[in-house]
Amino acid sequence: MPASASPRPVTGTHETPRGITVRHPLMVTDAYIADLRAMRRERRARLAELKTPKDVRKYQECALEAIDRAFAPRPPKTPLKPRVYGTVEFPGVRVEKLTYESRPGVLVTANLWLPAHAGAARRVPGVVVPCGHSGDGKLSYFRIGQRLARAGFAAIIYDPYNQGERDQYYGLSGNLAERTRANCCFAHNMMGKQLELCGEFFGAWRAWDGIRALDFLLTRPEIDPACLGVTGNSGGGTLTTWLWATEPRFTMAAPSCFITGFLRNLENELPADNEQYPPGVVGAGLEHVDFLIARAPKPLLLLGQHFDYFDRRGLRDSHLELKRIQAILGAPSASHDLFIGPQGHGYSWHNQQRMIEFFHRHAGFKGKPIQLTDEELPDTIKPSLKVLPKGNTVAHGATPIYALIAARGLEQNAARKRKGAPAREGLMNAVRKVLAIEPEAGNRNGRQDPPHYRNHPPAHYGTYRGTCFAVETEFTDSHDAPGARICAFLHQPCEMFGHSLDLSERVTLWLPHVSAEAELNAPDLAGALIGKSALLALDVRGAGYSMPPDEDFFHPYGYDYMHHGYGLLFGRSYLGRRVFDVLRTLDLLSAQGVREVELIGRGQGALIAAYAALLCPDLVRKTTLHGAPTSYLSWATAPVVAWPASCMPRGVLKQFDLPDVYRALGARLRIASHWDEQMMSARPQRLKAAKARNGRKRQSA
Repeated sequence: MPASASPRPVTGTHETPRGITVRHPLMVTDAYIADLRAMRRERRARLAELKTPKDVRKYQECALEAIDRAFAPRPPKTPLKPRVYGTVEFPGVRVEKLTYESRPGVLVTANLWLPAHAGAARRVPGVVVPCGHSGDGKLSYFRIGQRLARAGFAAIIYDPYNQGERDQYYGLSGNLAERTRANCCFAHNMMGKQLELCGEFFGAWRAWDGIRALDFLLTRPEIDPACLGVTGNSGGGTLTTWLWATEPRFTMAAPSCFITGFLRNLENELPADNEQYPPGVVGAGLEHVDFLIARAPKPLLLLGQHFDYFDRRGLRDSHLELKRIQAILGAPSASHDLFIGPQGHGYSWHNQQRMIEFFHRHAGFKGKPIQLTDEELPDTIKPSLKVLPKGNTVAHGATPIYALIAARGLEQNAARKRKGAPAREGLMNAVRKVLAIEPEAGNRNGRQDPPHYRNHPPAHYGTYRGTCFAVETEFTDSHDAPGARICAFLHQPCEMFGHSLDLSERVTLWLPHVSAEAELNAPDLAGALIGKSALLALDVRGAGYSMPPDEDFFHPYGYDYMHHGYGLLFGRSYLGRRVFDVLRTLDLLSAQGVREVELIGRGQGALIAAYAALLCPDLVRKTTLHGAPTSYLSWATAPVVAWPASCMPRGVLKQFDLPDVYRALGARLRIASHWDEQMMSARPQRLKAAKARNGRKRQSA
């Protein structure tokens, strides 16, 4: 069978073909919107039923259970090993430049801003300030620290992963590593997708740094443990929200420029960082504000901006829901507030003023709070706030997160292997569990009715004409969005164009890397088979015909990434739904009289083909993979991985790895070529060397 030597995506996915082509660029987004609107209706009904404090407490318990599941497992608390590297004095405040270990070997750089009068004899309230997505980390938020200290609070501002002095990819070379380290959001999404292989949530790692920052504050004699706040903007607003729900010691909070709603963000087609997709919480019926409701009636200030891209309609709705819950619990009206500043996205001095006034009141301070101006300390002080001599924790000897992920992956791989290789039936059950695929899908004895299909206008594949069929693999019956369908797009090149699906008993089904149309037009890929066999090619959801226009499929913040993230929120597997598309298409082929299918997959299509062949053994008699991934373990143990997040099944390494799937397929499988973690051709000697490296890592672990 033909194979391309280059794993790069075939170009031309969205070139205008001859003839009329119908595409569905927002199909997946609209289906998720329909599901989210249905969830919101059910949630509104539950909230309307809350009448008494007992009702609210039961609702809070359910919310906290879902949140705890999303942020599990929590690591044990280990020694913080704090170290102060110097002190800087400014009028009325002093700053300690310090590090602490949030996990063994994980060094966090931070600035502790203190009022000049703070001491063991005169305790002050403490505030944790998680940073937003700024490459400078804590240095971008120094004015918040200064203003809180002037207002009588102690504030710790710490660097997140790959921000400030915590570049995790320090010393690595290569285009992908350099691109990742250059953008903190890209870096977070890289770390997050690799953690998913181990069944962990990057947001929990981010929150843990904040919990340990609070632990550090409470070791200081200057801090009043009865008055502890948390506030941050944007990504820091996210962390403020997560910390509020996961850490009960906080007594007041002010998230800024984050709270709106999962539905609002999706309707506005706004992707988020990996840490902003806590797994399963939407499936459990939660919205942003439920993370705040979970700790009611504690004091809360919601902050936004008039021109923010986080939709202020969702912020206002959230405040109304919180206000009603606080009233049921008997909290005074002063226990909650909403302020929308006059600017765009950011923690402007207007919002900081309102935050300080709110914290001043709930800390029990007397008199009037300080009044802020737009400018105070100049930017020129930033260099004096850096902590480490080399300006980087990894250069200072800290363990980078990719090494921790690799150790976790190796540990899970070793634990799984100690149990022995699973029998085929056990492996099939494990695959269904990890990919969240229904038992009847691919099961010939429990087969569902074949899916409905629709005819599309003619298309051209090289010198051949053909047609495309929209195979309705899922249907969402929603009052708000009736008829929201998920389709796979089945391409049939042939000499004579027709509107019916006419098939022989034996067919070849090609699963492309990104686009069936592009690979049918490539003479060294699927195009080489046109006219030589009964050939079909399939676009699963979000690829090919249902890929948004002008989309860079592999962009770290693209639609494919966003759809995967919403799958996580629902507790689904986006990869699993793509495999489901193939299984339902196989249902259709079987109903049309096909008795034997050869699956050919390339790249992402190879991954999907392997799973489909395993789950549908009586119809798929032969499978050929071009650019098959070597293993999930190789993805978990590499510092950076080019494969997209949508290929990463959550928790897979606890259950199985791809070599288990390949072995189970036995004589039905031919692997024509492998692609490594960079989606580059992996030659046998490279694979052998990789196995040797993994063996050495297992021994050292």
